[in-house]
Amino acid sequence: MIQEINAIFDGKSLQLESPLNLDVGTRVKIIVETILPQEQHPKTFLETAQSLQLQGNPDWSEKIDQYLYGETVFCFLHKNKLL
Repeated sequence: MIQEINAIFDGKSLQLESPLNLDVGTRVKIIVETILPQEQHPKTFLETAQSLQLQGNPDWSEKIDQYLYGETVFCFLHKNKLL
């Protein structure tokens, strides 16, 4: 019977990450294969923004210029062009 199981080497022995389905006294053959750490995918902008847990006024999106620059910036549209 073949069982595949992960373990961590603590410097002296292998510590199994899950139990084996074996009877006491069963002889086994161990083949050691090093597992490289999994690469973490880069965080998306949304994941980064959520992880910052920013607190702010509910009107940030409406008054962003006031919060960033301390003043009201007026924009006018004339014939579908921003002035």
